[in-house]
Parts: sequence; C-alpha cells; structure tokens
Amino acid sequence: MQTGSYINGRWVQPESQRLVRNINPARPDDVIAEFPAATAADVSTAITAAQAAFPAWRNTPGPERGRVIWRAANIARDRLDEIARLMTREEGKTFKESRGEVLKGISLLEYYAGEGFRMGGKTLPSEVRDTFTYTLRRPLGVVGLIAPWNFPWAIPVWKSAPALVAGNTVVFKPAELTPGTAALLTEIYEQAGLPAGVFNLLVGPGSVVGEAIVQAPEVKAVSFTGSNAVGGALAAKAALRGVKVTCEMGGKNAVIVLEDADLDKAATAIHGGAFGSTGQRCTATSRVIAHPRVKAALLERLKAKAEAIRIGDGLRDDVDMGPAVDKAQWRTDLDYIAVARAEGARLVTGGGVPVAFGGETADGSAGFFVAPTIFDGVTPGMRIFKEEVFGPVLAVAEAETLEQALRAANAVEYGLTASIFTQDINQILRFIEDSETGMVHVNEPTVGGEAQLPFGGIKATGIGAREMAEEGLNFFTELKTVFINYSGNAERQMIR
Repeated sequence: MQTGSYINGRWVQPESQRLVRNINPARPDDVIAEFPAATAADVSTAITAAQAAFPAWRNTPGPERGRVIWRAANIARDRLDEIARLMTREEGKTFKESRGEVLKGISLLEYYAGEGFRMGGKTLPSEVRDTFTYTLRRPLGVVGLIAPWNFPWAIPVWKSAPALVAGNTVVFKPAELTPGTAALLTEIYEQAGLPAGVFNLLVGPGSVVGEAIVQAPEVKAVSFTGSNAVGGALAAKAALRGVKVTCEMGGKNAVIVLEDADLDKAATAIHGGAFGSTGQRCTATSRVIAHPRVKAALLERLKAKAEAIRIGDGLRDDVDMGPAVDKAQWRTDLDYIAVARAEGARLVTGGGVPVAFGGETADGSAGFFVAPTIFDGVTPGMRIFKEEVFGPVLAVAEAETLEQALRAANAVEYGLTASIFTQDINQILRFIEDSETGMVHVNEPTVGGEAQLPFGGIKATGIGAREMAEEGLNFFTELKTVFINYSGNAERQMIR
C-alpha cells in the first residue's frame, strides 16, 4: 500500500508539519501508516494537474472511459480480500462486513462502466418547422469529492466512478481515519489505465484540504458525505461561488413494528440495522417504534440477539462486531448512553464497554469497544430519540397506531430512511406515502442500497441531487440544449 498523496500520477510526501497517523481501532498500538498531511498548496497543485488533464479526458469517448472503470472493477475483484483486510484493520468493521462493502463497490464500478455507453440526452420535437432539437450532457471540469470514514471504499467509488465516466477530472479527499483504503482505490484506478492528473488523492484535515477544495474557483462541483455541521457550512460556501453541490449527511432512522408484524423477522432486521458495522452507518436503525401489544416480545428477541454478539477485532472469524472507529467516537457513544440514562430511559442491555476499555475485551485485545446497547421507555422528546449517535445504541418507543408512529418517526430533523413491519397493505401504502424520508423499506432493514437505485434523503439529511444510479451520473454533468435549423433561412418563427 502506498502512503501520502497522489498528484498528477505520482505518489508524493507533502511538505507538512502535520502527520496523518493511521491506527487500528481494535488494537490502538497497531500503527498502519504515518505520513505528512496534504496542505492547501498541495490542493492547488492537484487542481492544476486536474485542469491540464481535463481536455484529453473529456474528449475520450464515453465507452472508452467506461472500459477504464470496468478494468478497475476486475482489478478490485482480484484484490478483494486485500482491500477488505485493510479496511477492517483501519476502520474496525468485521472482515465479512468489509468484504461486503468491497463487493458493493465493485457492483457500482460495473454499473458506471456501462454508463459510458449510455450517457446521453433526449431528442425532442421542435414547435418550429425544419428544426431538429435535442439535449446532451457534458462534463463539468474539475470536481471535488469529500468522503467519510464509515464506508471508505463504497462511498468514494459511488462518487468517483460517475464523475470519471462523465468525463470530469477529480480531486479527492478521503477521511484521515481511513487513508489506506483510499490509497488502494487510487492504485487500482492507476492500474486500470486512468491517465495522470485525472484522479488526484489528498489526505489531510478537512479544515485545510476540504476548505481549499471548496473555495477553489477551478472546482466546478463538490460532492460531500459527512456531518451536518460540516456539510451545511460547505453547501453555503459552494452556493456563494455558484457551483453545484450535493451533501449526504446524518440519519436517525426508525423501524415501525405494527401489531400484526412477524416479530422474528422484525427482530432480525432491527438487530442487523442497529448493530451491523457497529451502528456506524447513516442508514443504521437507531429507533424502534413498536405497538404496545408486541413491544415486550420484540424486546425479548432483540435483547437475546444483542447479548449473543461477540465483540472484538474484526479480523477474527469468531467476531460479530468491531470497535468504534476512534477514541472520539467511542466517547460519543458512551456519552449518549449516559444521557439516555439521565433522561429516564430504561437500559435493557449493554450500556458500556464489554469488560473495560484499555483492558481485556471480549477477545483479549485493547480497543475502542462499546457493548450493543438497547434502551426502552424512550419518548420522542429525549435526545436519544432525536439525535444521531452513530454507534451501537438502539432506542425503543411505542405507539398505538400507525399515525402516532409516523408522527414520532417524522419528528426529527433527519429524513434518510425508514422501515415498517406489517402484513397490512393499506398500512404499508400509507407508510410509504407519509414517511418523511428519501428511502423506505417494507419488511426489511433500514440499511442497504443498490447501484441502479438513487440513494439519499430529505430534510437535514440531504442537500442537492441523489447519489448512485442515473441521478449520481447526472450530477457531474451539465445539460446543453441544441437547435439545428435546416430550413435554409436564419429566421425563427415562434408563432405559426
């Protein structure tokens, strides 16, 4: 694995006093890499390289751009386990979860490789005689991509693949917590034949590297995934420059369980949604709103599943859940658990570290581990019900009717995803219609996405266009309308 930043086809070690220290959250004494952080001057150099590479890449036929992405998919498949192991080591999720994420990224690469053959506009009838009208899509130029740590492979892929296939050149800032996975993606693009300057990687703090990308006049669009505080400020700065921006931010996703629900299936879905990836997903299930007559039976199932989770280093085959990504997130998780207790929520299970932080954990390693935690008796006014924790903490509330459940589910600032468990088609359709989210699920977890389907939310969750699918490609293009007059004269008569 390379370290540092990648600018104009070369790996470089920036001249910086600040070091990026990449550590294993399951074993904090395991230092994966240490290297100088990128600076604002490095961003400027990368943007210059991307500008120089843009004309040739823009004029490369779309199908040929797609073939580069297809080769990247094949290389990634050959290196699947290598990518997954590094991801587990630097982010903490289990090897099985990392492998699944790499496979999802490969699906995205395959989908967008095909878009190189399909990217186009529309032919439309003109209201004027002897005139041919149509639209076409053209790349924007240099685009900035800013990705988070929780999906360090899939999110960079679903941002970069459509940007590249559309003919743009890229300046990419990954999270400082997961630079290794980003470096492997960069290596794979290089190996697939991406020309120098088309894809540039800059590893450094958001306050320096991210800020320089957003403020650069040469950057024509910014795609961001991360916190609401950072995303909102970023969107405002981009708006002042008049450039395109899309921000995917927080989520506080609910599962509604009605009286006729299959409780075994509901418990399985909630368990995976709440505790998979240590709850560190924007689509994670963080709230359950259950009918009072089934809540106790549902809680019994959830408690048993949570207490059966084996916690430890995700590289071990016998581990089900890894650590929080770093000490700051570990403290956030524990702080929210303390807040829930102080507000009067009833602790069902969990509520702390598996044994003791810094001592012997479930598998004998030291790491940032938090026990899967469930609270009952949660009300919509509690912080644990309203605020995103981003950890393995589940809040359980109750509601007598679907209308009450929807009112509670919608009473948060976020609007990413939601799910319902019921056999009643009338209730299902009402839920689909009235849920204030960008994505809904029926009788399945709140998590998940597919390459060909738009991904994103509403309210405070999302600003701008959806990601993935055709919408993800369209964001990285501008639409041009063409009028071809073959009448033999230069007049345009709008009224017959």
